[in-house]
Amino acid sequence: MALFSSHSHAAHPSKGSKKRKFLSDSRNHRHRSKIAYRDRVLRIIVWFVALSVAASFAIILGHLVWYGSSHLSWEFVTTDPENAGREGGIASILVSTALILGVCLAVALPLGLGTAILLAEFTATNNLFSRLVRRSLDMLAGVPSIVFGLFGNAFFCVTLGLGFSILSGGLTLACMVLPILIRSIEEGLRAVPEEYRLGAASLGISRTSTLIHLLLPAAVPSLVAGLILGVGRVIAETAALIYTSGYVDRTPTSLFDSGRALSLHIYELSMNVPGGDDNAYASAVILVIVILLINTTAIYLGKQWHDRSLQE
Repeated sequence: MALFSSHSHAAHPSKGSKKRKFLSDSRNHRHRSKIAYRDRVLRIIVWFVALSVAASFAIILGHLVWYGSSHLSWEFVTTDPENAGREGGIASILVSTALILGVCLAVALPLGLGTAILLAEFTATNNLFSRLVRRSLDMLAGVPSIVFGLFGNAFFCVTLGLGFSILSGGLTLACMVLPILIRSIEEGLRAVPEEYRLGAASLGISRTSTLIHLLLPAAVPSLVAGLILGVGRVIAETAALIYTSGYVDRTPTSLFDSGRALSLHIYELSMNVPGGDDNAYASAVILVIVILLINTTAIYLGKQWHDRSLQE
């Protein structure tokens, strides 16, 4: 009888244990509900921010296209400005912009890549030299563009005797883009897993080959991001170019000629040329198209380099 009673007690849990299990399940359910609610709120916030950014871009682009599309034509792209920019096109302006950007990238890319490799691969993180360089780069990244313009005018135009020229403007923009480019590439190289380096060293691969075939391809997204951010900043720059490349709207024949960049042309038409708003809007549309083309090309080339390096 005692055995039966004990077995019956074991088979039927007490009311206290049922209550504890119910409370535990209830707490777990409330905890899961709270997590699910927070996830939904976070998802809504993320989507709201993303849609707000996309909507802002769409509004700005739509405004430019609405007022500038009627003046866009092949003649607008292939003819030079006339009557202070009120008439004609922007052919000489595009040539000047391409030359200034070419000088900027030709100087900034090798210097930025070399400095980033030095900081990421050949100096310790807590090294005094590397800390001073990083602090200097961070400070330069926040310097207003007008300060770079004054520096470019004093150093490139006056001290080096380059005057108002494509070369002065491009070198000044290179100084502006270097901090962003160097820090982006450096962080990309530091993000590469240490196993890549150790594995290459164990196989007897030289440090140079490891850098070219393993580390740089793995850091391509950071390189492309830095390049896009840098180009996006300098191609729309006006303040730095006012004091370095000049206002002349004719087609430059050499890097020592003065030339007006597209962003500066837009500023001039909208602020200082009565009746130039229509061509200013059309020029702004062209500027957006140029930026999109440069970004798309940079992303495509970076992906091709990354894929080719993985295949090799």
